Amino acid sequence: MTINPYAGSPFSYVSEPAAAPYSIVELMPGVRNLCEYVRLAPGERVLLLMEHTVDPVVVQAIAAGAAFRGADVRILSVPPFSAGGWDREAPLQIETAAFHEADVVISGTWWGEVHTAPLFFDQIKSRSSRFLSLHMTATAGALLTGGRLPAEVFYALLRRALRQLSGAGRIRVTSGRGTDVTFSGLTFDPDPGALRPGDWRPFPYGGANFWPADTEGVIMIEDSTVTGVPEDPVRLTLEGNLVRKIEGGAEAERLRRYAPEGFYMRHGLIGLNPKVRIAGGTQFEREKHSGAFYCGIDGLTGGEPVTTGPGFAHCDCQMDRPTVTVDGELFIEQGRLLLLDEPEIQEVAARFGPPEVVLDDNPVMILPRRYAGLSAQ
Repeated sequence: MTINPYAGSPFSYVSEPAAAPYSIVELMPGVRNLCEYVRLAPGERVLLLMEHTVDPVVVQAIAAGAAFRGADVRILSVPPFSAGGWDREAPLQIETAAFHEADVVISGTWWGEVHTAPLFFDQIKSRSSRFLSLHMTATAGALLTGGRLPAEVFYALLRRALRQLSGAGRIRVTSGRGTDVTFSGLTFDPDPGALRPGDWRPFPYGGANFWPADTEGVIMIEDSTVTGVPEDPVRLTLEGNLVRKIEGGAEAERLRRYAPEGFYMRHGLIGLNPKVRIAGGTQFEREKHSGAFYCGIDGLTGGEPVTTGPGFAHCDCQMDRPTVTVDGELFIEQGRLLLLDEPEIQEVAARFGPPEVVLDDNPVMILPRRYAGLSAQ
């Protein structure tokens, strides 16, 4: 049986607890950070693309924040998207048409619209829209926690992380559950900051994303798109950036069925946001917590990796408290991001409040709203 303490995490917006109507007040610091992140300007056309099951309090909070800034707001309620192109034939003509006419799209989906061809990255980049994705995070909990971290603090962490990571030869990830995997041939997303036309970004902002040319070792799945939290251990063996073996019980068989041709390693992400929840959070929320790690495997096409199109049969695998070394130097120790203790990060955090509060990575302790970026100290 599983002993993962996060086994009860929600599996869709339907399973998320509803927020009390008056809690909209407490969501506004996170909404303000969201609006600043997309560089929302008066008069811009904003499309809120929200699944039918998203909490109305969350939708209204985001709509109200955008309207307060003078935006022209439209709300489109849509059916839930499926994971990894599972329902790849779903008609999306209405969603696509609305997206093409918007200056800013704020998308509240569970599995992420980027697994579908009409809204994949290449389609977003070909338009002038700025696309912000709340994949699994269109929730009161996400806005109240990770959404409150000032963007300046996150980008100080990201810049410092990329200074070390971008020139690295190898990243090794281990865990107490048996993961021991090494990534090499690394390309990192530079993520220059607030959104520009054609950009797609997740919110809350969360981590350093990379694409490896080679992956070698073993991953023990703690939680994934396809398996959830597995009852029996699921072990992936990777060689030459391909998943060569999937071992385990019923969940391993489900993973094999999901991509009958096999998998390759597409990307990984190192979490950097100390205010993101762990307990009670969704997989795509927890991945952003400082010191967490996840990686995404994609289904092969004709037996080959295809990186230019949608990640049909995409499966994200989560590790909550790993140890990460970069070229042999300790970067994360059992879920603790060591960069949080560095003076240059503490200095940026001090602009908003006591660094020991702003950077505290205890996800149970919510950042007081007066330190959430309303005004730098």
